[in-house]
Amino acid sequence: MSQFKHALAARDAHITTLRWVIGLMLLVIAGLWYGWQSAPRNLTIHNPPDLRAGSTRPWWEIPPGQVYAFSFYIFQQLNRWPVNGEEDYSRNLSALTAYLTPACYAQFEGDYRQRRDRGELRDRVRGVYEIPGRGFHNKRVQVLDRDRWTVTLDLTVDEYYRAEPVKRALVRYPLNIVRYDVDAEKNPWGLALDCFAGQAQKLEAAATTEVK
Repeated sequence: MSQFKHALAARDAHITTLRWVIGLMLLVIAGLWYGWQSAPRNLTIHNPPDLRAGSTRPWWEIPPGQVYAFSFYIFQQLNRWPVNGEEDYSRNLSALTAYLTPACYAQFEGDYRQRRDRGELRDRVRGVYEIPGRGFHNKRVQVLDRDRWTVTLDLTVDEYYRAEPVKRALVRYPLNIVRYDVDAEKNPWGLALDCFAGQAQKLEAAATTEVK
């Protein structure tokens, strides 16, 4: 009889142990399920344009060349007024909203209103492009931290009024760029222009100084 009781007690102890193991496994499964659900479904990987030598970097790191390319492309598109600045400038702001921080959008919108009210946009054609030989260089992208950069663009600014040239200037623009993973559908770059990092500087036509 005593042997039978011991067998029953051993069985009950084993069942209790199995229950604890099952409970622990359920907790582990729940933790794994939570981690799987909270993991991002899409990751944007920024690769350098030339992969012949290979590239190893953290997935979140954005190469300076891509930051520069983004800043130049967005700034050039914003300042491209092919027909009439009064309409083109406003249309550019609407089209590029996803690539501007809210504060920067408000600043450019205020600039648009001031120019419009002073009559500086009607029938005005404008374009900006890189000064030859003044393109990307690592010194032109200052890494402030993981999510912020200052980019220096040396550009030629051309403006026309009814086909008559009214302005040609060489200008250095310091721009703030920030990480902006808000809407990948509208902004696949994951970056945004945060307006100017300082005053634009007019450069001499004869010789422009290199970024130090």
